[in-house]
Amino acid sequence: MLAWFRDLTAKERRTMLACFGGWSLDAFDVQMYSFVIPTVIAVWGLSRGEAGLIGTVTLLISSFGGWFSGTLADRYGRVRMLQITILWYSFFTFLCAFAQNFEQLFILRALHGFGFGGEWAAGAVLMGEVIRDKYRGRAVGLVQTGWAVGWGASALVYTAVYAFLPEEVAWRALFAVGLLPAVFVIWVRRHIEEPEIYQAQRQERAPVGLSHLFAAFRGPYLWTTVKVALMVTGAQGGGYALGIWMPTYLRTVRGLSATDAGGFLLVQILGALVGFLIGSYLSDAIGRKWTFIVSTIGSLVFVLIFMFAPMSNQALFFLGIPLNIFLLMKFPPMGPFMSELYPTEVRGTGQGFCYNAGRAIGSFFPTMVGFVSEGMPLGMVIAVFSSIAFGVMILMLLLLPETRGRNLAEIGSEARGQRGATPASAGS
Repeated sequence: MLAWFRDLTAKERRTMLACFGGWSLDAFDVQMYSFVIPTVIAVWGLSRGEAGLIGTVTLLISSFGGWFSGTLADRYGRVRMLQITILWYSFFTFLCAFAQNFEQLFILRALHGFGFGGEWAAGAVLMGEVIRDKYRGRAVGLVQTGWAVGWGASALVYTAVYAFLPEEVAWRALFAVGLLPAVFVIWVRRHIEEPEIYQAQRQERAPVGLSHLFAAFRGPYLWTTVKVALMVTGAQGGGYALGIWMPTYLRTVRGLSATDAGGFLLVQILGALVGFLIGSYLSDAIGRKWTFIVSTIGSLVFVLIFMFAPMSNQALFFLGIPLNIFLLMKFPPMGPFMSELYPTEVRGTGQGFCYNAGRAIGSFFPTMVGFVSEGMPLGMVIAVFSSIAFGVMILMLLLLPETRGRNLAEIGSEARGQRGATPASAGS
């Protein structure tokens, strides 16, 4: 299964490692808030709606971070933006440790989100352009297993910190640890170079200006951008409705302690890791679209079982594995899928906007879950909003093409040919 990895060049492997590290550390910092929600609710007397609002503003601002980072990556380079965004989200995660009230944490998590969204945009485009067509799906997907690794590391640190410190101190210590990813930038700076396809294309075009932010809405890209953004909205919205509220569901509905909930989540993270790996291989084996569809239908079925089927905590413990396998299978193909829809000159801004616009709209799902669950059972609300999100994703997938096997250089040539064609030649 790993024979293809040995066939990669040294540059391809180093780029994979850089993006894997960035994505793992991104997840490590991002997931911390989901673990401390019960604590900040208790310490500051917040409602679930207010706690959900902090989660939403992080995701909402991350959409702008991803959009801007993608545009800046088209101008200044993928590697440079990868470094800047890692430093950004590390710094603001650390500052969250010193928040004194809801308003301060709200602002700091919003600023954290700017770097969180930007890191994915820069890293996904970098990976898509460096890895050859034959291995792009499984390579980018394998890198996205870093999310499960970072999530798992965050759960381990959470479990350890909460075991040794009182909750009112532990949540601050957890955020303070979030500064560590900044050290990784030193390695990236020394070992990672810009993709050759980007360097060649950059020499042929004029410098990117502010108007480039809207390049993905012009001409043949407009409807592709709209459909992909809505497809990502479904994936992200369903994932956030479940992921952000899962620790709270386990503690308040299922009655688990902080350390027991951490153990539950570690098993679910194992399922997520397997899901990333399966999605990586299916992306190249059966195509991007079929991997999305299998994952989405499986996610819908298991969310409904998880929330509504009468079962013990022990049974729920094991059910979390297939739930997270299907839930996370849909994310490995996203980077390759979007890379294969846009030419090089607009790939950064197009991919950055689509993924992060979906993240922005999807970010309202955890807030809605928080507010609606004030008057309805939390498990029911999670299931309802997850089902709506997955339905949107399936609908958009029916309108989008399969992209497996597309050559990125040819996508650029086709797009330039269409822009340069005369009306007569375009219609011939």
